[in-house]
Amino acid sequence: MPQYDFDLLTIGAGSGGVRASRMSASYGARVAVAEERYLGGTCVNVGCIPKKLLVYASHFAEDFEDAAGFGWSVGARSFDWARLIENKDREIARLNTVYARVLDDAGVKRLEGHARVVDPHTIELAGRTYTAANLLLATGGWPALPEIPGIEHAITSNEAFHLKELPRRVVVAGGGYIAVEFAGIFNGLGSRTTQLHRGELFLRGFDDDLRRTLADEMRKKGVELRFGVRMERIDKHGDVLRARLTDGSELEADQILFAIGRAPNVAGIGLEEAGVALDSVGAVVVDAYSRTNVPSIWAIGDVTNRLNLTPVAIHEAMALSATLFANRPTVPGYDDVPTAVFSQPAIGTVGLTESVARERFGAIDVYRASFKPLRHTLSGRDEKTLMKLVVDRASQRVVGAHMVGPDAGEIIQGIAIAVKMRATKAQFDATVGIHPTSAEEFVTMRTPVTSS
Repeated sequence: MPQYDFDLLTIGAGSGGVRASRMSASYGARVAVAEERYLGGTCVNVGCIPKKLLVYASHFAEDFEDAAGFGWSVGARSFDWARLIENKDREIARLNTVYARVLDDAGVKRLEGHARVVDPHTIELAGRTYTAANLLLATGGWPALPEIPGIEHAITSNEAFHLKELPRRVVVAGGGYIAVEFAGIFNGLGSRTTQLHRGELFLRGFDDDLRRTLADEMRKKGVELRFGVRMERIDKHGDVLRARLTDGSELEADQILFAIGRAPNVAGIGLEEAGVALDSVGAVVVDAYSRTNVPSIWAIGDVTNRLNLTPVAIHEAMALSATLFANRPTVPGYDDVPTAVFSQPAIGTVGLTESVARERFGAIDVYRASFKPLRHTLSGRDEKTLMKLVVDRASQRVVGAHMVGPDAGEIIQGIAIAVKMRATKAQFDATVGIHPTSAEEFVTMRTPVTSS
């Protein structure tokens, strides 16, 4: 009789937890996964998927306007927030059933309820205990909120997906990708939108040219960006919220959304009692193979606060499954991970920023193109696309590729393969472009704009 109920017991059925459970089962392991909320985790339910659907919805106002330049007459139109949310919810419910079917088909046992680690091999859930040779923590993150008076009147991205009606005036606090994306969503759907950020410019860690370009373009679209300021209190007067800012000014809004970051979701799952080490921000500390200081307990995804992206959590899950059950120890890789911000216009990026490349290599060449996309020669819209390559001068390897503009994420996904393969600028130059596209600029930039 086996010593434990399972070979692997995963806490958290988000993207990483589901993938690790399914792949481990495919290698012959006896697997269970515990989830207290919804299958698919943040990404499927209150993150990547519903957010992208709302981004699509928010683009139509501009598309209707642009149609006139191409000979189309668009008649009376209106927007129904409730219908959008209803349709979004239906799609998310479908995805929940898909995740359930994937786990069931793989032979993974699903445990519903709040799981708590009791000891290095045991969890407690709904009054029962379950044991496993290995426990996997995949509980993700949770929106953080500041401790200011009146914070109970604010919402986070979690609640934004379930608002009963579209707010007429919105204040978005935060400078990360979630804040930027929701500012674009609300603005595009017709809300008067103000975004606050305490720093001089949002999207810290992204290339500076991307950050400046996006700020310019968002302002053109009507988003009020206020940098170097924070919210210090919120007062509620009837249905109106009044935000007092650190510069002494006040803003009135129907909704105030805080997107100032996410914290590792570790509260109440017994990690301290089990002796699992956490870092200064509460993230689970792991080694290169995703193992905690407790040999039988592992962790992947946002709860480890390494690189908090859904595809990275899935990558970590694949590596962990191979390590534990395929006799193939695998270390996840974090170099040249492409990412996109579904801002308006969108950002796509892979590799090193100009400033980081300069620090690492010293001498670099920077290629940059800024232009009006062909579409807007007839639409009349004043929107620019930016493309940029960062090249290590000594090796001539392209070490960074960055874009602001329509379909940036789709374009950078392909460019990321070349960057990952350590392609040189000469190989980019030797690639024939697809004309007429914006993407061809990545293989037609010939003269560096800066060299140092």
